Amino acid sequence: MILEHKDIELFGKPIFSWVVLTTPNETDVPLPSEACVAYISEGNGQSLFVQEGVDATSGNVIVSVCGRTVGHMIAKQEPGKMSAIIAHFHKEQLQKIYKNSKPKLWNELEQPVTKFTVQQAATNLIVGFFEGIGNIFKNQEAVTEDILCLKVQELILLLLQSESSPEIQLIINSLFSDRIFTFKETVDAYLFTPLSIQSLAVLTNKSLSSFKREFKRVYRTTPGAYIIDKRLERVAQLLSSSDDSITNIGYDCGFSSLEHLSRSFKSKYGVPPSKFRLDLTVKQ
Repeated sequence: MILEHKDIELFGKPIFSWVVLTTPNETDVPLPSEACVAYISEGNGQSLFVQEGVDATSGNVIVSVCGRTVGHMIAKQEPGKMSAIIAHFHKEQLQKIYKNSKPKLWNELEQPVTKFTVQQAATNLIVGFFEGIGNIFKNQEAVTEDILCLKVQELILLLLQSESSPEIQLIINSLFSDRIFTFKETVDAYLFTPLSIQSLAVLTNKSLSSFKREFKRVYRTTPGAYIIDKRLERVAQLLSSSDDSITNIGYDCGFSSLEHLSRSFKSKYGVPPSKFRLDLTVKQ
């Protein structure tokens, strides 16, 4: 149940939201932005996104390329109570704030963003920033467009200098990117992520049927066959060069479960991953 939801708008769209709710909630929390940053000011550690290790822990900050995804995650979490201050990013809004220029520390993307949602413990500067936004909610009558523009620029700069989290830097850089990636660049960037073929089609701006036709033209095989083969080759490589667990290796290569990995690996190499690694150890 949403106990409290306040918005501060800039140029006709929400720029900051303050949400207090008990979970799970019947409907998604409305966060209609192209990207967002959610600062969890109160939370009980409820799991939001198991695969990415995202949870509602007080003091954490969540950065995502899709506000609606975060709104869904917040609503469907485990039972508990949480409070969050959310900053919204719309490209059209950012163009007005920056007058079609780029922020300091911005760099053009070299490859597509592949991690859509990232979490990290908020730095002291980030905590201080969102505490300041909390005070703005209490004194909205004193807020001007110029102040809000400056606050957005401050947050962008803080996130772009997050050297401990290059994934966050990539997400923020993508908001100002002029680069258009080719079909092959996009597919290759997502080979080892747990995305469905349908999701890949969306990322390349194609329908599922046109995606499959283009894939066959470029790669001379079907999406399913090519992707699974490349992921298995990567798993085999890591089994021989890494001491990481088979489960972690499988996840890092795009497999959603150990069962799926073992079944597919045995089909290609004749033995399960554990036996493959053991045989390599014996030969050394």
